Amino acid sequence: MELFDLTLRELHMKLKSGDVSSREATLAMLDRIERTDEQINAFITVIPEKALAQADEADKRIADGNMGFLTGIPLAIKDIFSTEGVLTTCASRMLSNFIPPYNAAAYEKLKEQGAVLLGKLNQDEFAMGSSNESSAFGPVRNPWSMERIPGGSSGGSAAAVAARQVTVALGTDTGGSVRQPASHCGCVGLKPTYGRVSRYGVIAYASSLDQVGPLARDVTDCAIMLGAVAGYDPKDSTSVKAAVPDYCSALTGDVKGLKIGLPKEYYIAGLDSDVKAALESAIKTYRLLGAEIVDISLPHTDYAVASYYLIATAEASANLARYDGVRFGCRAEDSEGLLEMFSKTRSQGFGSEVKRRIMLGTYALSSGYYDAYYLKAQKVRTLIMRDFTRAFENVDVILTPVAPTPAFGIGEKNNDPLQMYLSDIFTISVNLAGTCAIVIPAGYSVDGLPIGAQLIGKPFAEETILRAAHAFEQATEWHTLKAPL
Repeated sequence: MELFDLTLRELHMKLKSGDVSSREATLAMLDRIERTDEQINAFITVIPEKALAQADEADKRIADGNMGFLTGIPLAIKDIFSTEGVLTTCASRMLSNFIPPYNAAAYEKLKEQGAVLLGKLNQDEFAMGSSNESSAFGPVRNPWSMERIPGGSSGGSAAAVAARQVTVALGTDTGGSVRQPASHCGCVGLKPTYGRVSRYGVIAYASSLDQVGPLARDVTDCAIMLGAVAGYDPKDSTSVKAAVPDYCSALTGDVKGLKIGLPKEYYIAGLDSDVKAALESAIKTYRLLGAEIVDISLPHTDYAVASYYLIATAEASANLARYDGVRFGCRAEDSEGLLEMFSKTRSQGFGSEVKRRIMLGTYALSSGYYDAYYLKAQKVRTLIMRDFTRAFENVDVILTPVAPTPAFGIGEKNNDPLQMYLSDIFTISVNLAGTCAIVIPAGYSVDGLPIGAQLIGKPFAEETILRAAHAFEQATEWHTLKAPL
């Protein structure tokens, strides 16, 4: 088996035994990236010299007996995380020359534990998209089919894991941006509870919805990564002061007596037949494992998309006001006066999808429309949160589809923004409710495309969804299949 084929846990054991050095593993990954990324376009920036220096440092730590799970592990992070001295673009022309003076808290934690950063991963511009086609650096291609999208906005993170360019990766999830790419690329993706992982140093899209999450090849690796980045951070005002459990100890493989809810609003007539078959098979597997299947209702699901695209765009409008060409980032040349410079900079720097969302959000917040749109959307959000609270009085986890279809073709939905937005119909409610969810490989379409299943848990119940996901993984082989690359 090649070094790039190893899971995080497998590579850790080889590093620990001395069979492999971090430098060797890092060189193998860098070679893999060089050989495959021209096809996939998962990376915006690769940093081989810095990566090898970190690998050598990790090897010294290992030799000294100062080793954790992530020491010497080569990984990459979405280009939305600030990285000191490394280009951080958010896949936008607006930040094409931006090099931050500090690290995002999540990456700093990985760095402190001895992880090796290979580079920064492609994404939808400012994390706004469901297909990874809005990037200023070109679309990411799905390793399972180069003509298909990998999902968005963390498409580069999912594609890099699926293509075995990295052992694990970090992404962010605002409305499904970790989970939907995980489903389309056949890997595991976790969206933690809002406040579980620090957002400090993550370039903001929608501050009340954004959350950092890992993407990995299996549930064990996902649990390790969550444990590495979770925890209270005083630099993030939304960070929750809650103890971080040992997530790996939750992976018992036992779900006997676990109550799994099936919301009728998610099993709709328009669901793709392959997706439906994969979910039916997952339900059957859980029954065989001894879980109890319960029919439930989340009655305000139909209003989630409208609510989300008012709240998210309103917050984006406010967050992206800082990109004006004055303090950092790109600045338009040949402008006559300050206002023209602002206007030209924002016109030239932002892509069409980002402009669309800024305009939607600005309109929703404008005088005379705030109460009619933004305030009403927040009230609907409260109703959605109550739906989940009531459902969790009767069940432990909720099992749903991730996306209505397997990965669609590149360019297929670019001229129909509404259809693109509906790609997230099964994931956005989790962000509105602020709770946690995990996606696991659950099947394949007739075209050989991965299909995931989503397990939603109570707030701060990541242990429960990890346990349920791990039990399913142990009973199936979907996670062992590799993209034909």
